[in-house]
Amino acid sequence: MSKYTMHVLVCGGTGCISSRSKEIVENLNLHIKEVGMEDSVQILTTGCFGFCEKGPIVKILPDNTFYVQVKPEDVEEIVKEHIVKGRKVERLLYVNPTTSDSVSDSKHMEFYKKQMRVALRNCGFIDPENIEEYIARDGYGALGKVLSMTQQEVIDEMKKSGLRGRGGGGFPTGLKWEFAYKNKSDQKYVVCNADEGDPGAFMDRSILEGDPHSIVEAMAICGYAIGANRGLVYIRAEYPLAVKRLETAILAAREYGLLGHDILGTGFDFDIDIKFGAGAFVCGEETALIHSMEGMRGEPTTKPPFPAESGYWGKPTNVNNVETFANVPVVFLKGADWFSKIGTEKSKGTKVFALAGKINNVGLIEVPMGITLREVIYDIGGGIKDGKKFKAVQTGGPSGGCLTEKDLDTPIDFDNLIAKGSMMGSGGMIVMDETDCMPAVAKFYLEFTEEESCGKCTPCRVGTKRLLEILEKIIAGKGTMEDLETLKELSQVIKDTALCGLGQTAPNPILSTLEAFEDEYIAHVRDHKCPAGKCTALLQYNITDKCIGCTACARICPVNAISGSPKQQHIIDQTKCIKCGACMTKCRFGAIVRE
Repeated sequence: MSKYTMHVLVCGGTGCISSRSKEIVENLNLHIKEVGMEDSVQILTTGCFGFCEKGPIVKILPDNTFYVQVKPEDVEEIVKEHIVKGRKVERLLYVNPTTSDSVSDSKHMEFYKKQMRVALRNCGFIDPENIEEYIARDGYGALGKVLSMTQQEVIDEMKKSGLRGRGGGGFPTGLKWEFAYKNKSDQKYVVCNADEGDPGAFMDRSILEGDPHSIVEAMAICGYAIGANRGLVYIRAEYPLAVKRLETAILAAREYGLLGHDILGTGFDFDIDIKFGAGAFVCGEETALIHSMEGMRGEPTTKPPFPAESGYWGKPTNVNNVETFANVPVVFLKGADWFSKIGTEKSKGTKVFALAGKINNVGLIEVPMGITLREVIYDIGGGIKDGKKFKAVQTGGPSGGCLTEKDLDTPIDFDNLIAKGSMMGSGGMIVMDETDCMPAVAKFYLEFTEEESCGKCTPCRVGTKRLLEILEKIIAGKGTMEDLETLKELSQVIKDTALCGLGQTAPNPILSTLEAFEDEYIAHVRDHKCPAGKCTALLQYNITDKCIGCTACARICPVNAISGSPKQQHIIDQTKCIKCGACMTKCRFGAIVRE
């Protein structure tokens, strides 16, 4: 039984560390020692709590007090008031933006109410660098159970659970394992794809930072099921904290006999190594990932053969991403029947999303499949920032598409999102408001995919470049109606002919925004106007007769584009104006308008 009567949990995810959570931990240890309570109060650094908008977060147990946006300077007050005197520090509690009420317990926050944590079950609850804390929450119990089953029984249980790959494709996990199991070989491999490259996505990183042992355990289970004795985690080098905690977990698992030779005395051998990627988005595709691990260029190859038949060094290889593996121990601990009751008929379980953009509650969320976009955006996300109007949500990152207000009641699962012209992807969810320009959004994603194309196939290498050129023309006000037709036609050709998923899905942001916001494209082309007021080339600032000649605008203009005598109406030289908007911001009389 623990000697501690109180536990203080501090978020140690990358986001909170960048906001000085390490200093918070140091100050907590210092002040707890000063008041002589180091034997009764335990300070723990955990993984991500999910509520990134409000970090750094400090949580105190057993009363479950949830402090938000904590600074190192706040620690002394937390210790003296809450820990010593038992009085909550009201100013650090979360305030419900709708009711203006303070909420001290995270269980009563709208952000958490509709969430269901399965893959994220340990993130924010345990010290990710302490294997004993993972074991205390049933860690490695699933591996122990599996090692008493036959390989086919393990695979059958996975198939029964209905778990589908969370990396974007949604292929049934149990079926994938079965393919690798049935391909006989003297050597097989289990690969964890941790090459998370979508803009705005941080699901896999947070799982590895907050619960690395769940991935170690799941890979060992997969290794037993398919007959592999070696695992490889392919992770981008830009994730130093995730790498460090994964390395720590692997070493600890070896020391406890949960990796290596003769695991738990069953005769099963399995060990894990880490392979580093250089951050190429295309290496999220499994064949490109495998080639990169082999020391070759990260380029995809035509399938078949699939990795389950001929993968790493030509041997049968099973590839799953981090979130998929994070679900595996739960399937065996709670049973496939339990897991399959969550979600929808064809999409079982939960899904982790990185909720970001123009939304009040930015963060990492995990919800049951079948929840609607409206519930995610307005209940969990707290609605649109600054009271602005919702415009669209991009799901699936660069491979996905934009969904609009008419789609808000769509249940989120693999098939529904595809039917709406988007996709689940790895779990990025970017919310946009009325100030976002949709052709510019499409251009943003095309810039990314064009840059990340490996160049192996012509449709992707050349096609994405041509698409980007057309979008740049449109945003500059130089596009034609023929360009819009070319966008549609070329997008479809690329989708049908590109070699891998990167090229095949690259046109999705264009096609979905053209479908839902064609009027915005036409306004850029025909009227030379950007309805959202975002495209600089199409903006024009003018001074109206409200001008009293105070000269404030002329004095702040960085290029001296404004002229006029004091107490006389000023004018803007449009040939000099760089459209920075400084004049409009400075004017106190509303005399400058943007057209």
